[in-house]
Amino acid sequence: MKSDCFENRELSWLRFNQRVLEEAQTVRNPLLERLCFTAIFQSNLDEFFRVRVGNLLRKQQENPKKKDAISKMKPKEQLRAIYEQVRSLSSARDTAFHEIMDSLRAEGLERVTFHSATAAEQALLSEWFKREIRPVSMPVIVDKGKPVPFLRDRALYAVLRLESKSGVRMGILPVTDQCQRIIRLGNGGRFILAEDVILAYAHTVFGNSRVIDRTILRVTRSASITPEDIGALRTGDTRTDMELMLAERNRLPVVRLELSETFYQPALEYLCKKLEISMDQVFYAKAPLDLSFAYECKNIATDPKLQYTRMVPQKSSMIAENRTMFTQIRKKDILLSYPYESIRPFLRLLDEAADDPAVVSIQITLYRMARDSRVIAALCEAAGRGKEVVALTELRARFDEAGNIEWSKVLERAGVRVLYGPENYKVHSKLLLIKRKNRGKIETFTQIGTGNYNEKTAAIYTDYCLMTSDPQIGADAENVFAALRQNQLPEPQQELLVAPFGLQSAVLDMIDTEIGHASIGDPAYIGLRMNGLCDKKIMEKLIEASCAGVRIELLVRGICCLIPQIPDQTENIAVRSIVGRYLEHGRVYIFGTPERMKVYLGSADLMPRNTEKRVEICAPVKDPALKQRLYDEFRLQFDDPVKARIRTADGDYHLPESSENAEDSQETLHRAAYARANEMDEMNES
Repeated sequence: MKSDCFENRELSWLRFNQRVLEEAQTVRNPLLERLCFTAIFQSNLDEFFRVRVGNLLRKQQENPKKKDAISKMKPKEQLRAIYEQVRSLSSARDTAFHEIMDSLRAEGLERVTFHSATAAEQALLSEWFKREIRPVSMPVIVDKGKPVPFLRDRALYAVLRLESKSGVRMGILPVTDQCQRIIRLGNGGRFILAEDVILAYAHTVFGNSRVIDRTILRVTRSASITPEDIGALRTGDTRTDMELMLAERNRLPVVRLELSETFYQPALEYLCKKLEISMDQVFYAKAPLDLSFAYECKNIATDPKLQYTRMVPQKSSMIAENRTMFTQIRKKDILLSYPYESIRPFLRLLDEAADDPAVVSIQITLYRMARDSRVIAALCEAAGRGKEVVALTELRARFDEAGNIEWSKVLERAGVRVLYGPENYKVHSKLLLIKRKNRGKIETFTQIGTGNYNEKTAAIYTDYCLMTSDPQIGADAENVFAALRQNQLPEPQQELLVAPFGLQSAVLDMIDTEIGHASIGDPAYIGLRMNGLCDKKIMEKLIEASCAGVRIELLVRGICCLIPQIPDQTENIAVRSIVGRYLEHGRVYIFGTPERMKVYLGSADLMPRNTEKRVEICAPVKDPALKQRLYDEFRLQFDDPVKARIRTADGDYHLPESSENAEDSQETLHRAAYARANEMDEMNES
């Protein structure tokens, strides 16, 4: 049965976060990087609870009998399985954290608890509390007559059980954001976290009450807001609607309660009742509830061996510095590979477009931008020079909504025409179209990417950027923008695969083509690289292809609801997943054996939200050398002897048995980029 080949989406995501945690457990990784992986694991889990668990709790309330389309699990069954798995993963995180901190102590970096601090240090911390916390503290007493105050999402609170004859009485003291998180103890590597100090001295702000129990508390609130919720807030102005939605989201229900210590059971039950959660949603942690301080530790312990060797994005060997980007793209298609190669040529293209009198228009889709965005600066410059600039700014990019609202205002003030996209469909595509006059005719320059127009993530996410002057791709891109300018969904195009109407069907057709080749005994091949796979129609078609004898290789970083290697169903499907130094983010589709290979890259994962509910763009890579390069890099990563975890028929992932000196694919790609850049420098010098 095909259902044996499918895994629940949420449980598959938890398997992915387990792979992130394994990077914290991997001793070959530098210690401070392992510490940061515990923080990434926690941050991932926070978002999972806010979005996915929040959504499931809503479904449980609204339609408790509705089953998940893939795994046939009801919301309650999914939640029960999630809570069980999260407790196991949280325990493993705690163990990993303390093992890492024990090892760092030998390297001179030591997290001190209040009880392990010396008497002299405690005296200094007492003065710190009186000076930094006591004057700004906002303590709250909770008892029968006073309700639990509003607890902010993911904020830390010191909670004390105070002596009371009349029942539950608690004191709650926020761990203020106005003080530093890490308190250095002297000039060495000893430090203590602010919440440990605040918890130790919190009783002093509650008068003469005797403290019986104390803990650090943290709640996670839902961020699950549906299009219907936004519709209920609708004012007629998209940006105002989103601002109202953000204000509403900050007060959504609690979905998880975390505690640093066991706490008096009646008081805990009282808290759960007031927060309207069950005891199943309570989780204890022996590691700090907020692990984001891990990144600050890199400023304390500066020994190079504790961190990754610094790697810098290199110059592309395809780019010449003495010729304009337009001249070079006109001559041949250009492919950049981040973070191994620099984003600068793309930024240079935008800057040249802003400055070039022959450029008549720039159109771009914006999803997530850097805080100090050079992309935004170039668009504003172009508008200021009188060019027609259109920027579709996706205000619904989750957790980047506030930033995108502000950028939309900046763009409008500069004279850019700002669009917000079709109602109920996010525009997730990474598409740029520049029109330029050349000898009386309009020529087009199109850029299609797998990642956002964000200089910061271009240094830590692996992504591709394709720049082409292909006239048909330019015409397709113009058709896409023409639809978006009318707040309509784009129709299928000749060259570009465009969701929601033209991408899924095209992928299914190309899988069918490979099935046709396999059915007559010809070699047939499919290689797909993406962040997530849970589109049931595509997964069922891949199973059909496997049964027909098509060799299928799937390189999926995150969610993968398809289980490989099941006899007579997915035995011709192999699944790998890479979690490493850089976040694997590129999407590449390969269909066919080398002599007839089709290659696409773009913004879409093969998930229903991408193929059916978003505007996504994937572009054909036509240049034979670039197609070969993408295939070779896919092959290198799929066969990675260090990081390519292998999925087996039981659903688990296993690290390959590599030799101690083996190099992972990310290291290999970066080393190759350095070599190409050095060769260029030597050629230029000669």
